[in-house]
Amino acid sequence: MMNYIERISYKEVPAPADTTAAKSVDLIDETMQLHKEKMIEQMNDAELDVLLVYGDREHGTNFGYLTGFEPRFEEALLVLHSDGQAYLLLGNESLRMNQYSRIEAEAIHVPHFSLPNQPMPTEKTFTELIASAGVREGMRVGIAGWKMFTSPNEDNQQLFDTPYFIVNAVKELVKDIGTVINATSLFIHPGTGARILMNANEIAHYEFGASLASSRILRVLDQLEPGKTEMELADGLAAYGQPNNVQTICATGDRFTNAVVAPRAKKVEVGDKFSVTVGYRGGLTNRSAYVVSSAEELPEDVSDYIDAIAKPYYAASVAWYENVRIGMTGGDMYELIESVLPKSRYGWKLNPGHLTAGEEWMSSPMYPNSEIKLVSGMMLQMDIIPSIPGYGGANAEDGIVLADEELRAELSERYPELWGRIQQRREYMIHTLGIKLHPEVLPMSTINGYYRPYLLNKKYAFAVKKQ
Repeated sequence: MMNYIERISYKEVPAPADTTAAKSVDLIDETMQLHKEKMIEQMNDAELDVLLVYGDREHGTNFGYLTGFEPRFEEALLVLHSDGQAYLLLGNESLRMNQYSRIEAEAIHVPHFSLPNQPMPTEKTFTELIASAGVREGMRVGIAGWKMFTSPNEDNQQLFDTPYFIVNAVKELVKDIGTVINATSLFIHPGTGARILMNANEIAHYEFGASLASSRILRVLDQLEPGKTEMELADGLAAYGQPNNVQTICATGDRFTNAVVAPRAKKVEVGDKFSVTVGYRGGLTNRSAYVVSSAEELPEDVSDYIDAIAKPYYAASVAWYENVRIGMTGGDMYELIESVLPKSRYGWKLNPGHLTAGEEWMSSPMYPNSEIKLVSGMMLQMDIIPSIPGYGGANAEDGIVLADEELRAELSERYPELWGRIQQRREYMIHTLGIKLHPEVLPMSTINGYYRPYLLNKKYAFAVKKQ
């Protein structure tokens, strides 16, 4: 096994150029039609008569995959039949969105999905309203929220993350001769789900958010100085009114004291731990390190931070970037990271990478003994989080997309500006940072692989030694 840690050096490294997308890219009609066709195929494979897709403010990506929009504050339900007929069950303030839906659907007003104490002008019960969307006795019904379950001790298809009143109504309608299952896996299963593979249009659509998140993180890192507050720094993370897909974090010193997660008026001090995260639809970027210029400014008990945690972490991230490729199994990636950064020593607990899209974490093919192969069209986030008691974190999360030769050619032809940004990022990673990349690895972030462990020394970063 290659010794990745020995390949890492801390030296003067020019920062990457800003490669933020200048404008967003909408999903086209052909892409939206493909979404519906893929879901009908998934339903047929699962022998479903009807699929109910739930959405709310925080859990709307599966709903939006078909409708093109996500609920802003109310709940909503899309009822899709195996013959393609569709109904949109919408609350008071979302009802008008039916006219903008990217899927042709009959609107049904369901005031039960509205905010508390809003008018409920209906003579039908909630169960009767569900029935009016064609759900009836004896059907095999799938309900998709946002989470599929993978417990070895449960009947995972009988665990539902959607509200009880919806599940209960459906079970009342289909009765004992029907079947109701959790069907979220039809969307997000890391090996077979409809949403795990992106076409060129989707990649261009999501690259806007991924590049935006990363450029705003780099802006914060460049502006970081002792005396500035978390709120001052975090103000630069908001961008163009775009919705975040995770809680924004900008935290100096000890995080989450008094259970406060959001940035506050706490001032940055030399020697602080520091962590900053922002995510938009398409990607998340994080950087965690220390607010120092050199090891001499570190607290005495963590004066070996670079050798103890930061350099091993960066070595693992280099191993991830250099080995991720089409045909690799998720289990192989898990074993690789375990060999470079042993979990027993470095305390990481989650998957060393996962699928991403509109949401930050869709699902992950990277787990022990996973036989799921990485394929063209997968958007993946490098996500390794070491945790050693007493030390601040080391983290540099960003995303990539895997694209075979055919998909790369389509991206180059249809989205030449995007293709230029991707090539610029690849050139930086390969020739400036020294990180070897397979041809199919397309960086989605302005700062893939760029990591400053000492945040006040803005000219220095980790890189791979030239061989």
